Amino acid sequence: MSILQFMKQAPASSDAPSAEMEAFLKDFSIEVMPRTAQKVENFSDILPEGTRVYIAHIDGTPIEDMVNTAKRLSADGFNVMPHFPARIIADAATLEDWIARYQGEANVEQALLLAGGVDKPQGDFHSSMQLMETGLFDKAGFKRLHVAGHPEGNKDIDPNGGDAMVMEALRWKQAFSERTDAKMALATQFCFEAEPVIEWVDRLTAEGIALPVHIGIAGPAKLQTMIKFAIACGVGPSLRVLQKRAKDVTKLVLPFEPTEIVQKLAAHKSANPDFGIQSVHFFPLGGIKTNATWVSNNGGASAVPANGT
Repeated sequence: MSILQFMKQAPASSDAPSAEMEAFLKDFSIEVMPRTAQKVENFSDILPEGTRVYIAHIDGTPIEDMVNTAKRLSADGFNVMPHFPARIIADAATLEDWIARYQGEANVEQALLLAGGVDKPQGDFHSSMQLMETGLFDKAGFKRLHVAGHPEGNKDIDPNGGDAMVMEALRWKQAFSERTDAKMALATQFCFEAEPVIEWVDRLTAEGIALPVHIGIAGPAKLQTMIKFAIACGVGPSLRVLQKRAKDVTKLVLPFEPTEIVQKLAAHKSANPDFGIQSVHFFPLGGIKTNATWVSNNGGASAVPANGT
């Protein structure tokens, strides 16, 4: 029996997820890589049909592996959103080729555009804005474009701290969204503390940036794993949540779960319906199945389709 079938048939419990959590986790998305996707025998056993699945494009991954992963997920009924990292794309011809492959082989109509995880551009592009300016996604009829958000800043963009350059880029992307037919949203880096996220989303609103936020959340993982990824990805102030936990030797062997931050954000969204977070995007640092199980146990089971697949 799959995780989703079990959650549908399991009797109600006193620890059942709250309505706030169920509403907040509705339409969640999750991120995979070709090599991690290969470890999952059947995605339909662990994710609701129609779940948006991002495919991370790490430098060195052949485009053929990316497209094959997209083809598999699309055939199984998932909404596929591959990464397009600007700094590893050689030129406009390569970008156009990638778009054509994704469309022709996997029926892809949406993309996450980002600078990418390398310091120096390997080709003509260095930012997601340059990818958008090519007009190739519009020409291909892509219906949804997501761009990166950084609730705790980004030292690659603002090396002196602060967020002046990040906010300027977001204003450009907001203006772009107003002159294009594509649906746009901000998919953010993962955080571990709710308060900085709430402050950042409220600031976006105050700055006139109305792009919906898909907040990044790290799925359950060993504390050591979580700290390693947090440092590598440049997570800022909320890293203290992990550092505090690491001081308690009794918790070192226990997996770190995102329950507290998700509960706090869900409660804030419930009390403030116009709050800019639209959905949750999971980074399955401790494994895709582990993450999917946590989502089901904490309210994501309400998204199980009627046919139980």
